[in-house]
Amino acid sequence: MSDSVAADSDTLPPDVATMRHAVNVLLDPDAVPEALPPVGEELKTLTLQIKGHLQLLIPEVRAAALQQHKDSVPRYCALACLGEASNRLGSQPSPAPGGDLAYARRLARTLNALCDHFEQLGEGAS
Repeated sequence: MSDSVAADSDTLPPDVATMRHAVNVLLDPDAVPEALPPVGEELKTLTLQIKGHLQLLIPEVRAAALQQHKDSVPRYCALACLGEASNRLGSQPSPAPGGDLAYARRLARTLNALCDHFEQLGEGAS
């Protein structure tokens, strides 16, 4: 259990399964070429959902990484991923055709990586 969860018993840990489901909605069409990716309002909703998941998970991964030894490889990798996640959240989709979908997929891949770090750092094992 993370310190933030222990400090406030009303706070639940991040729901990594729900986060991964949102990621899969955007990235699974890559695995099946004939599957159509989300568009329009569905894509906007998924993008907002993934951004929200990133905003929830970033402080959790940061807290877990900072608990690791200073020279720890998992700590270093997680902190690098956190930098990428912050950059992605601060960026905008390209105005080119397909820019919104490409942006959402970049966010999804970043969220997926943060979920991996969260689990590898022991926070998602509960």
